[in-house]
Amino acid sequence: MTYWDERFAGEDYLFGTAPNVFLEQEVGRLPSGGRVLAVADGEGRNGVFLAEKGFDVTSLDSSAVGLEKARRLAQERGVSLHFVHADVATWDWPEASFDAVVAIFIQFAPPPMREAMFERMKAALRPGGVLLLQGYRPEQVDYGTGGPPNRENMYTRALLEEAFADLEILHLAEHDRELGEGDRHVGMSALIDLVARRPE
Repeated sequence: MTYWDERFAGEDYLFGTAPNVFLEQEVGRLPSGGRVLAVADGEGRNGVFLAEKGFDVTSLDSSAVGLEKARRLAQERGVSLHFVHADVATWDWPEASFDAVVAIFIQFAPPPMREAMFERMKAALRPGGVLLLQGYRPEQVDYGTGGPPNRENMYTRALLEEAFADLEILHLAEHDRELGEGDRHVGMSALIDLVARRPE
């Protein structure tokens, strides 16, 4: 059993079943009814929310346990998604295939893996496609309210500006906010939000 299988074991949803607040606020930026890739979607809270909004969702995760809970949540909510059981580091990412890519708290990726993953996210977008990304800033380690204790895994404004310089950055904001996502993202958190579009 993998690390994430162990974390997702049990009946409770680790990060809850409600969507991420940033995603909920920014979903209007996504092309209506488009194909959306939810990266490392875990137990499905964000992918299921997107499907409820009428998107054609592919939910990608490395945990079979998480995906099974995501399927259950989708069934309870009366929506269907495409589920892909694969490691983001080794998955054969389809190119120019999605109208949007959603990546929420992908903080498990150390810098070399993160760099490759960001490139694959961009390549997966169709021209005009939108990337929604939220993550923790290094200050999150001091808060200790979610994410790994690894500052190098966190995002800074400069890092995201450089990584996504070839996209049109529509929104990039650093802020601190109280989170209440399940029992693992709880309390004041150091966040950074990015919305960017692949040029036509």
